[in-house]
Amino acid sequence: MIRVLISLLALLLIAGCSPKLNDLQAYTQSVKSRAQPQIEPYPEFKTHPPFSYTASALRSPFDRPRNNAAPVAKARVENCLQPNFQRPKEALEAYGLDALALAGNFAVKEVKWALLKSNDGVLHKAKVGSRIGLFYGKIMQIGTDSITIEQLLPDGAGCWQRKTTTMTTASKAGE
Repeated sequence: MIRVLISLLALLLIAGCSPKLNDLQAYTQSVKSRAQPQIEPYPEFKTHPPFSYTASALRSPFDRPRNNAAPVAKARVENCLQPNFQRPKEALEAYGLDALALAGNFAVKEVKWALLKSNDGVLHKAKVGSRIGLFYGKIMQIGTDSITIEQLLPDGAGCWQRKTTTMTTASKAGE
């Protein structure tokens, strides 16, 4: 008997909890009926006249150009300063002077060495006579806090001019 009573009570509770959705459904329906979706019309596209490609006999713009031109021969000016182009390059000639910083110096058996740090973090050593820089530079003197470099710069007329540069420990790579 108690089981039947508990079952009847549970059924009553469940039936009393059924949701009344009539007002919610009516509100949803009224909102849907009032809403007018605004869909913009598609834009009209202009038709362009057809283009006739007449350059099919020419080289494709996506192919590499053929190098059929003869190399330009530079007129060599006699009796003017020229660097030695056949000389093998040294490691410090891969860097411009603005990419190097003087980090310090030391001496070994009366030979002065300069420590140069490149902008990629590599530490190089060089002595008087070592080649440095992109413009055929040569270290002429190593002081306590500076080095003197002589470079050859092109003058635009086929000759080269000497330029002396001093790099100090205060100058940083990239300046």
